[in-house]
Amino acid sequence: MTTTTTRAAVYIGTNQLQIRDVTLREPGPGEVRVRIGASGVCGSDRHVIDGEWQMPSPTIMGHEGAGVVDAVGEGVTSLEAGDHVIMTWFYPCGSCTSCRQGRTWVCTGSNSEACLLPDGTSPLELDGAPAYPYLAVGSMSEYVVVAEQAAIRVPDEVPFDVAALIGCSIATGVGAVVNDARVQPGRSAVVIGAGGVGLSIIMGLALAGASPIIAVDVNDDALELARSFGATHTVRSGADLPERVREIVQDGADFAFEAIGRPETIALMPATLQRGGTAVVVGLPPEGQPVPIDVLALAEEGKSLLGSNYGATVPARDFPMLARLYLNGRLPIDRLITNRFSLDEVNDAFDLMRAGAKGRSVLIF
Repeated sequence: MTTTTTRAAVYIGTNQLQIRDVTLREPGPGEVRVRIGASGVCGSDRHVIDGEWQMPSPTIMGHEGAGVVDAVGEGVTSLEAGDHVIMTWFYPCGSCTSCRQGRTWVCTGSNSEACLLPDGTSPLELDGAPAYPYLAVGSMSEYVVVAEQAAIRVPDEVPFDVAALIGCSIATGVGAVVNDARVQPGRSAVVIGAGGVGLSIIMGLALAGASPIIAVDVNDDALELARSFGATHTVRSGADLPERVREIVQDGADFAFEAIGRPETIALMPATLQRGGTAVVVGLPPEGQPVPIDVLALAEEGKSLLGSNYGATVPARDFPMLARLYLNGRLPIDRLITNRFSLDEVNDAFDLMRAGAKGRSVLIF
């Protein structure tokens, strides 16, 4: 089979990625090759690079990607060369019970979490041995080969850096609000963490008409940015968070969203809620870290604890919708991007994330 060489950011067990030449095969049946225009720098990538999550190695990093279809394999009908696409990091199999019910975000037949294509193979080799695209995308690479159902066509007018973020942080944050929590106008909400996903949640809450929207973070710059995306109040994070929330909403909030993935802040969420309120876990903690929850208080006060996976996103439905909302000026995704890097600067981008920089960084190809 014909192959090509692509430059990519490769994880080989240290927290400094290597830029290597990787061999990429041609797209097979049901697959497409995409020339990447931009890749987001996401906290999920950092979990892998810092050894907190285990993935097959060597790993081509990146899962928030957007670009242009460059070639299509046999049997591909929904895409053609020249289409602008956003990649989804959890492609659906289309045939399991969840997929048949329209709940593709809990598909049981996808190989994406094993970093493999639907046929169980990887399209990549490094030094003659298999390499693995992170979540079957590996968007920190000049070219990728992905499943047809992992590439969703969007209008050409959407810039690649904006489109890349739609593929994960925007879909996750907005989806947690509108798909999982189903927030109604006038309901109150607390958002713990004003990073990329937290700001996406705030955008979703503003879109849904929630009020008040309380942003919580330890970084004053992040809180200032949160206000620009629709937060009506800001609070410095600390153990007294439930009391601070009740200074704004007397009985507690209707909803609390955690967007960091820290056990201690997840544990705080139920205490910020009014009776009957809902706590939504959006941030993903390191593997094997339990969270202490007072289950008796949760039950006695009729509160709910909801896990949000990818914002219950159906990519084929939601990516084009989110793109239209951006083009119509209702989702200011471009203002979320505070830093742009080249592929060669990828380690600088992750160092900036570790330092707590506000907003989101994107690699531009």
